[in-house]
Amino acid sequence: MKNKIFLIAFCLIGSLAFAQDADDIVGVWEPGHGKAKVKIDKIDNKYYGKIVWLKEPNDPQTGEPKLDKNNPDESMQNVPLRGYRILKDFEYQGDGVWEEGTIYDPENGTTYSCVITMKDENALEIRGYVGVKTFGRSDTWRRLKMKKK
Repeated sequence: MKNKIFLIAFCLIGSLAFAQDADDIVGVWEPGHGKAKVKIDKIDNKYYGKIVWLKEPNDPQTGEPKLDKNNPDESMQNVPLRGYRILKDFEYQGDGVWEEGTIYDPENGTTYSCVITMKDENALEIRGYVGVKTFGRSDTWRRLKMKKK
């Protein structure tokens, strides 16, 4: 009997330790390629992410800020990449999963369906896909520690 009580208590404590809140995703994250930093915020009840830093913020040919030149919408091709919202409309599903959103890849101008899974407090798995999640690509993003002012 003592073993059963211990096992139940251990399971409850363990589940609390791994419990995640919808706002756990809020913060600044670095994609695996290290070329950018993305700040994820909550707006109303959805989550959005915008580029807040670029390793190479300026176009090497012009010296001007990099623009979204690969966007299929010509009216967006003059918009600077820094400040651009690449994650849109994510809703928390529970158990560390955010879905129903999209991710935009400025390197090829394509928007993909996306699911975000929190692996631990400092790691997200970002999976972009077209149609079926099976046919997609995943990347691990790392949370950045912000310096206190």
